[in-house]
Amino acid sequence: MKICMHNWMRPEPIEHTIDRMVRFGYDGIQIMGEPRKYDWKQVRGLLDKNKLQCFGSVSIMGRGRDLIHADPWYREMTVAYLKECLDMVHALGGKIFTLVPSEVGKIVAMSDAETEWGYAVEGIKKVDDHAQKLGIRIGLEPLNRFETNFLNRHDQAIKLAQDVGGNVGVCLDAFHINIEEADMYQAITTTAKGGYLVDFHVADNNRHPPGEGALDWKKIISTLKAAGYNEQLTSEFVVPLDRSPLATKMADSGTTATDAELKFIRDHGSDLMPDAEYSKHVENTIKHLRASGA
Repeated sequence: MKICMHNWMRPEPIEHTIDRMVRFGYDGIQIMGEPRKYDWKQVRGLLDKNKLQCFGSVSIMGRGRDLIHADPWYREMTVAYLKECLDMVHALGGKIFTLVPSEVGKIVAMSDAETEWGYAVEGIKKVDDHAQKLGIRIGLEPLNRFETNFLNRHDQAIKLAQDVGGNVGVCLDAFHINIEEADMYQAITTTAKGGYLVDFHVADNNRHPPGEGALDWKKIISTLKAAGYNEQLTSEFVVPLDRSPLATKMADSGTTATDAELKFIRDHGSDLMPDAEYSKHVENTIKHLRASGA
């Protein structure tokens, strides 16, 4: 299996991110969905030079980015933003795009369930029309109930993909399905055997890197393979920041973030950390996945 990772967890110059991935043997990146942050031509050159692949991207659904928002202006703006993300993926040679339909952290509905479902279908169809022209497959990602009131389980994501039509699939995340699914292994099997699984995000039950929690990674990987999924695993650990007296003193992070980037990271219970600590998590992730059969 190929192993890649998202990079939204640590804002830094893309050169640093790519250098770290090369050092630890990653196959490529899924670049954060902030297309105006990057010079696409420069990034493509860096990836090609280092023999890394851009597998795709993930939508960064910060404040106001929401396909099911009650205000049509926000829905239209979100469609435009997602299309721009797809243009970036295409320019970088990527083939998949993980899409979270609603704003991360919004857990109170603005409309009734039927209305919100209709908004989602309408918006994703518009985005998928653009994706199909570019040869990119969308994977709808369910999140846990504490991050969204919309789309929490694999069966909901499959139903939404079916209602949208086209070539829309599903992205599963080990951290989220461990919380929401009655049987996470059955969720993997059903999604993959149905031909819907587009991507699989990896983080342990505590959202630390694989191997630093309670999940059985050998079983997860063997379940994926048995169900016919042998594509990329995408690292997305979000190490929580210890704010108790038990915490060790945190050194300077050595990087900066915009207010929006820092808010998004902190909304996930994390924060900026020193490069050495972050790099160790990146290294531990791929080591454990490879040792588990990936």
